Amino acid sequence: MDTTTLTWTDSLTVFDLETTGIDVETSRIVTAHVGVLDRDGVVVERRDWLIDPGVEIPAGAAAVHGISTEYAVSHGAPARESIADIIETLRSALVVGRPLVAYNAPYDLTLLNREARRHGLTPLDAPSPVIDPLVLDKALDRYRRGKRTLEVTAGHYGVVLEGAHDAGADAIAAGRVAQAIARAFPEVASLDGAAIHARQVEWSREQAESYQAWRRANGTPDFVTSGAWPER
Repeated sequence: MDTTTLTWTDSLTVFDLETTGIDVETSRIVTAHVGVLDRDGVVVERRDWLIDPGVEIPAGAAAVHGISTEYAVSHGAPARESIADIIETLRSALVVGRPLVAYNAPYDLTLLNREARRHGLTPLDAPSPVIDPLVLDKALDRYRRGKRTLEVTAGHYGVVLEGAHDAGADAIAAGRVAQAIARAFPEVASLDGAAIHARQVEWSREQAESYQAWRRANGTPDFVTSGAWPER
């Protein structure tokens, strides 16, 4: 690989959650992964959590990530101590300036924020810099047709994703997609962490406004969506 420094892509913290549902206000964390990738996308550190969320895991969610209520209760750690550990692990990575990669960051980071509040913990305080490959891909390859799920986007950039909907597999693939995007769009690779974070705040807002306008023009006149990023 070319040894030219790629700024924010040199070392990345990667983060993903698997949960009880899709509503960030009510869903609970079931599994989590925080890892570190080097500039070649090699995993050099990793931590994984299996959590007893304290609520029933719906059958639909269990079918996606493979963790049943019974398994979580038998093998999972208590939610409060696990969530505190996840937050501290992410906070330590951000303090040293390592960018945090999360695909569709507002889902994972908002849900983690709500879990922190639920358990009386101090949430991450305006996490930055965050790298969201979904926002980057939409902004930089705006007119590409098709879905933008992690699995589809990874395939587009030549990143292998084995075991989709496993928190570790998804987090690692997201980090490698971020690095692949940087290789494909050198103008983004040249930005520092603060600059790429600021661009994504703007791009996420623009993407939400565009989608909202499209939905309103196509049969849902009252549709509202948020472009707040990386948390909502």
